[in-house]
Amino acid sequence: IDMDGNITTWLSELAFAPVDLHPEAPADEWSGDLGCGAQYFSQQAVGRLLPASGIEYDKTLNLPEQLKIVQALMEGGDGRALKIYDAIGIYLGYSLAHYAEFYDYEYVLLLGRVTSGPGGEHIIARSKEVMEAEFPNLAKRIKFHIPDETEKRHGQAIAAASLPKIS
Repeated sequence: IDMDGNITTWLSELAFAPVDLHPEAPADEWSGDLGCGAQYFSQQAVGRLLPASGIEYDKTLNLPEQLKIVQALMEGGDGRALKIYDAIGIYLGYSLAHYAEFYDYEYVLLLGRVTSGPGGEHIIARSKEVMEAEFPNLAKRIKFHIPDETEKRHGQAIAAASLPKIS
C-alpha cells in the first residue's frame, strides 16, 4: 500500500536490498549479492555473531539450531544472547534509515524466526532507540508489525495456495 492508501502490485522485501557496501560484506547464499539486509537481520546474523559472543555451542550445528540456542538463552535472560539481539537491532535501526533514503514508508513488517520471542522484541526496541537518537523524524513515523502465529499460518496457507502446479 502506498502513502495514499492505494494497493500496489508489489511488496518491497527490503531484506534483499544492500545495507553493507563493504567489498568483503557477507554474500547472500541465494543471489550471491553482498551486504544484503537478510545477512544482518536473520539467523545468518545470529550465526555470524555467535562465535564472538562467548556462548559455547556445537560448531557443526546449522543456522536454525544455532538460533534456537540463542533464543533459549535469551528466554533465560543471558546477557550474551542479549548482545546478539542488540547488534541486530542496531543494524535494523540504521538500515531502516538507509532504506528511507530510497523508499517512502510508514509500516515495517518483520518476518522470520529471529523475530520470535523476547529476542524479536529486543530487536525492535533497540532499533527504535537508534532511530530516536539518530533519526527522530523517522522514528516518529515508523510503525512495526510482527505477525502473530495465526497471521503467520494464514500467510503460509495463502502462499501455498498460490504455488503454480508443476507437471
